[in-house]
Amino acid sequence: MPTLRDAAGTLTLGGVSLVDVARVAETPSYVYDLDAMAAEARELREAFGSQRHRVCFAVKANSAGAVLRALAGQGCGADVVSGAELVLARACGVPSDAIVFSGVAKLGREIDFAIAEGVTIQVESVEEIGRIAERASDLGARARISIRINPAIDSAALATHANIATGHDEAKFGVLVADLPAALDAASRSDRVSLVGLSAHIGSQLTDTAAYVDAARALFAIAREVRQAHPLSFVDTGGGFGIDYGAGCGARPADFVRAVCRELAHQGLGDVALYVEPGRSLVATHGVLLTRVIQRKVSGDQRWLMIDAGMNDLLRPALYQARHRVVPVETSGAPCATVRVVGPVCESSDDFGAHDLPEGGFSLAAVLDAGAYGYTMASRYNGRALPAEVFISGGRIASITAREDWSAWAGDRARAGA
Repeated sequence: MPTLRDAAGTLTLGGVSLVDVARVAETPSYVYDLDAMAAEARELREAFGSQRHRVCFAVKANSAGAVLRALAGQGCGADVVSGAELVLARACGVPSDAIVFSGVAKLGREIDFAIAEGVTIQVESVEEIGRIAERASDLGARARISIRINPAIDSAALATHANIATGHDEAKFGVLVADLPAALDAASRSDRVSLVGLSAHIGSQLTDTAAYVDAARALFAIAREVRQAHPLSFVDTGGGFGIDYGAGCGARPADFVRAVCRELAHQGLGDVALYVEPGRSLVATHGVLLTRVIQRKVSGDQRWLMIDAGMNDLLRPALYQARHRVVPVETSGAPCATVRVVGPVCESSDDFGAHDLPEGGFSLAAVLDAGAYGYTMASRYNGRALPAEVFISGGRIASITAREDWSAWAGDRARAGA
């Protein structure tokens, strides 16, 4: 289990008491177990066996430098979706040839930077190939590209939230199979691009392998044809491996990898490197959002628990109707009651849902499985400061990034337009 209780019943992460964390870090704070994240990466890489591969961590899931360095130390590359993420990945020691640059609307200067760095640019439209070729020509360079194919998997088969389903035919992502001939023709006609890969990514928080393997099968069949004209270096089946947020999860990330490795061999593509782009599955369960209880409120039959973490700190419940378990850091002998856990933001959607919690006896709570899409989606809405981040390694607190001073935000806004 990523979070455990010690002999006194206190919640720990990476062997460190969250009570001790709260003594040295202002709440709300994200707390991460770097060693456990590194272990996730090792387990995933071992699932490939002898298959040549690359694990490209999706930086959008968690962009903390300590996290990226821990995963890079396990041989992970990076999947980036902005120039800033590319700069970050390089600064954290990820080699250029281990980075793929995704995204449907890359800026010209981002494309220029990617070409100069020698990373592979994931093409998401026929039109983008022309843009990349033009930028490469201006730079006197040759760009490495991979075409992201949209396999048009029935969205109902994805069994995930509509906002994170990306492989259906109405999504903005990727090149439809019907448009692939035009994309291949555009790549063939330009001496400024080299087509080195094909990719697909159908969505996130997938809890079984069926749809993922279906998409991989379609991708590999296309790759068999394409490689006759283009010497492909890799095929990329994307990420989206789900985790257990408390309702169960039928498949581990390694299950997805083993399944697509079998399919790759079956399609006669075992000599091509297999790329995957996990994000959430490497980091989510090894991070918590540590928060303090501000007060309780009883309104008619409704009981509320108000905490100092809000939707600006963890947006997923408001954006995706995601449910994160909320638990007391210290055990309490008080009887439990169903309470609605809410934050301080002035929005009705600032709501972490109903939870059975002790009616008293605790002042600290932990929002579990918050290591992915937490801090990276945080904002200063309502003038609230960004949360702290605490990094645990070797059974101790390795470093702390302090919470912002909200008065600095006020000063910045007061000077805006002056």
